[in-house]
Amino acid sequence: MPIYLILLLAPLIGVLIYLLYCQGFVVTKSISAVLFIFRPGKQTDRVSLNSCTGWLRHARRFRQSGTYKFCLDCRLSKRSASVTLLDSRKQELLHLSRENSAGEIELNRAARYYLRWDFQHATGNCELRW
Repeated sequence: MPIYLILLLAPLIGVLIYLLYCQGFVVTKSISAVLFIFRPGKQTDRVSLNSCTGWLRHARRFRQSGTYKFCLDCRLSKRSASVTLLDSRKQELLHLSRENSAGEIELNRAARYYLRWDFQHATGNCELRW
């Protein structure tokens, strides 16, 4: 393959990955785990893990403006997990954990938000509903 073709395709692939990330199709993570399964959905995120330490972040747009109630259900046999809702500037809006498992917040349909999951030697299943 000619070098000029590679130089032309590299920025296009970078732009494609960025656009997919902005729409929530690409997940960034730093995970060390024996087992890690992440299943994002329209109104719920689910995680199954075994001996997991690290973090995961993905972009999310909400379909309607209004007040959303978030509920974190962690069925962990070891350690802890938490979820933080961040705005487009990555400022914390809501933090949920085992101790504080529910919260409400006003969200704008036009804005982009990020959900960041944090795990500390966690084993079990977690579900975040809104």
